Amino acid sequence: MIKEVKKHLVNQVLPFWMRLKDDKYGGFYGEVDYQGVIKHSAIKGGILNSRILWFFSNACLTLKNKEYLTYADHAYRFLKDKFYDPEYGGVYWTVFYDGNPEDPCKHTYNLAFAIYALASYFDASGNTEALSLAYNLFDTIEILCKDDDGYLEGFERNFQPTSNEKLSENGVMAGRTMNTLLHLIEAYTELYRVDPSEKIAVCIRNMLDMLAERVYNPKLRRLDVFFDLDWKPLIDLHSYGHDIEASWLVDRACEVLGDEDYTNKISKITKELADNIHSIALDGGSSVYNECENGVVDKRKIWWVQAEAILGFVNGYQKDPTRTDYLDTVRRIWAYIKQYIIDPREGSEWFNELYEDGTPIKGKEIAGPWKCPYHNGRMCFELINRKVEL
Repeated sequence: MIKEVKKHLVNQVLPFWMRLKDDKYGGFYGEVDYQGVIKHSAIKGGILNSRILWFFSNACLTLKNKEYLTYADHAYRFLKDKFYDPEYGGVYWTVFYDGNPEDPCKHTYNLAFAIYALASYFDASGNTEALSLAYNLFDTIEILCKDDDGYLEGFERNFQPTSNEKLSENGVMAGRTMNTLLHLIEAYTELYRVDPSEKIAVCIRNMLDMLAERVYNPKLRRLDVFFDLDWKPLIDLHSYGHDIEASWLVDRACEVLGDEDYTNKISKITKELADNIHSIALDGGSSVYNECENGVVDKRKIWWVQAEAILGFVNGYQKDPTRTDYLDTVRRIWAYIKQYIIDPREGSEWFNELYEDGTPIKGKEIAGPWKCPYHNGRMCFELINRKVEL
């Protein structure tokens, strides 16, 4: 399976994103519609550009191929020159196709992915300017995006607080979200991995405490999703994809941090997250449903949820080799991905969303502000690097 995954990465995923390089205006084109048409004038999302930067940096690191670094260089220049705000700091949410600001608001989630990408790019390139920019964004978050109880999320361009509509869904307006906290942990972990600093370690420990004590729901063995500013859950929502993603991402944070006390504390939670998803969220063991709100399961199949499920269950098996059922599930999900989610049309990549029966939802873009090479690319990198016999 690992050889098959590597072949898929090299022959389909990487060429698709390489084709989106915008040599005229910089960065990468912001959208490919369901029909496979590149929208040359589409807005360019900060999250998408950061994830592309992260993707090509890790392609270089994992595959030992410097060609991919040239694409990372291209994404880095666009982030630095067009997304970074030289007046107020931080990075814009979106820019127009030509690099001028489209939505200049700031969001902690967006800043986190820029840090994540810049840290990986520094690892791949040795570019110390990128590391300095990552620390600049880290300082911005720690100074401007926090209160006494945790991290704030939505801001105007000048970091005046505003509503968190960008990360709020399901009919609620959240003050804090599990999603932003999870990816802050991820970003700080990557920065700490490439340049260990005690001030980052302190922040990671604090966030792991928030996850364990504020976000994790031990009664339901899940992470709650949306909160008010006092960490009161706003909705009965179980995000299957985020739970299985967190089960391995948070383990990675503990591994990189190297703090035995936190590893012991958090490992119990991540084991429960993976086990619970395996128990309640699988469609016949072949794929993972999207989420469950107020007891009603959303049975759509989302591309990124399947990629993260593979990693979550591989990680669960590596922690507990008696869980061979996890590996059986990984094989079935990969078979499902190959049959239904990988787009067989020439020059395409993965479908975005499927109905329960595996039919693609037409109208959902193949690439866009949230549809990126981060989840499926990372699945490939992790399987290659973990070298698990599948």
